Amino acid sequence: MQVITPAPLTADAFAPFGDILDATGDFRLINAGLCQRHHDRATLDFGPDGRAGISVFQAEPRALPYEFDLIERHPDGSQAFLPMTRHPFLVIVAHGPDTAPVAFLTNGAQGINLRRGVWHGVLTPLHAPGLFAVIDRIGPTPNLEEHRYSDSWTVLAP
Repeated sequence: MQVITPAPLTADAFAPFGDILDATGDFRLINAGLCQRHHDRATLDFGPDGRAGISVFQAEPRALPYEFDLIERHPDGSQAFLPMTRHPFLVIVAHGPDTAPVAFLTNGAQGINLRRGVWHGVLTPLHAPGLFAVIDRIGPTPNLEEHRYSDSWTVLAP
């Protein structure tokens, strides 16, 4: 059995794959000083023929240990996941289909932006309702490639 243990999601560890979307670090006050704006948190990339779209995903919650054999990527655009509830979710990424995946666990107040072409697992909420706002590419070309590992991986509880 191939096993991985998720690490906490940090900006340094996740940098090769994308951006963390959270309300930490530098900010500026707006709305008469009643709101912190954590500005420009992600580089969105929709390719030359794409545009930004906002969708709402409702994914079935999973439990740890979690077994998977499927990763995917979107070669024509980035993809941002913003949880609409304050629950941690599992993030699985890989440098390529022939490399071992790594797993991260969000803290419940983090979203992610996957760079264009990054291999990743499917949306994996750990609590109901599994509701996410997703900002990604809308365009005329197919934007999905899938890879199945010959042997499945299991993500253990931290």
